[in-house]
Amino acid sequence: MDTRRSWKAWLYLAPVLVLLAIFTFYPFFNTILLSFLNGYKLSLAQAAARSGKSIFQAFSFGIDNYVKVISGNKEFTEGLLNTIIITVVTVPISTLLALFIAVALNSIKPLQKLFQTIFFLPYVTNAIAIGMVFAMMFNVVGTGTVIDDMGIANRFLGLFGVNVQEWISIGAPKFNKMFVLCFYIIWNALPFKILIFVGALQSVNKQYYDAAKVDGASRRRIFTKITVPLISPMILYVVITGVIGSFKEYTSVVGIFGEDISTYGMSTMVGFIYSSLSNVQTGRAAAGAIVLFLIILAATGLQFLVSKKRVHY
Repeated sequence: MDTRRSWKAWLYLAPVLVLLAIFTFYPFFNTILLSFLNGYKLSLAQAAARSGKSIFQAFSFGIDNYVKVISGNKEFTEGLLNTIIITVVTVPISTLLALFIAVALNSIKPLQKLFQTIFFLPYVTNAIAIGMVFAMMFNVVGTGTVIDDMGIANRFLGLFGVNVQEWISIGAPKFNKMFVLCFYIIWNALPFKILIFVGALQSVNKQYYDAAKVDGASRRRIFTKITVPLISPMILYVVITGVIGSFKEYTSVVGIFGEDISTYGMSTMVGFIYSSLSNVQTGRAAAGAIVLFLIILAATGLQFLVSKKRVHY
């Protein structure tokens, strides 16, 4: 770039860089700092500031916050386990479903835009509102053997003679609660992934398919040997963003189980962080956020490492 004109590029980038510095870089590095301040609480920091002390004078550096988070913290362990289950279950299933639906949408011509719009609607709908709808679908109202009302799920199962199931109550089996949550997350994740895959499929050169048809290749072979390799970069992108999104899952859990998710045994990593903040344990929340960042970083790096021989650019 011409150095005499490069100042214009920096001028255009300045607003974005300023916003990133204020809302991304500063909070990130400040979180790292807070995570290493032993016993840090906002109220104590404010009291120290009024007395003329800096946070470096009021608090000592150390790894106590990390020790409290990792060693023997039941809420953190539960949140980590739930988050891993959500990731392992929802990411592969939602990615495969989205890929198959995108292939089907790309193959039809009549009403293609209409179907794409219908599949995309959940993406622009409020997650909390949809979570509440799912909670009503799987809800059971009543006590003992008297059931006053039950959701669509139990009514549907009743057609096949299945007894009423507790899905999202505090005493419901963990499998049932996790099933409802994963079902919702998969359904909510499909629109974005379908949109990405449809765009990728439409960019594939049709000559590959014409040549395969001339050779008499089956649809399955065309899909596995042509479609998947050619859109493999987009598959990697969808998987990576899916893993990151599932590790940050919180809104869906609150939408279904309410704010007190730890009572239901459905806390997540982000739920643990918010719980620590609500209990004014800022240092522990910062340490939890950094641990979550490192887990996501490691998972993303592992995916890039595994994909080197499978992704074709």
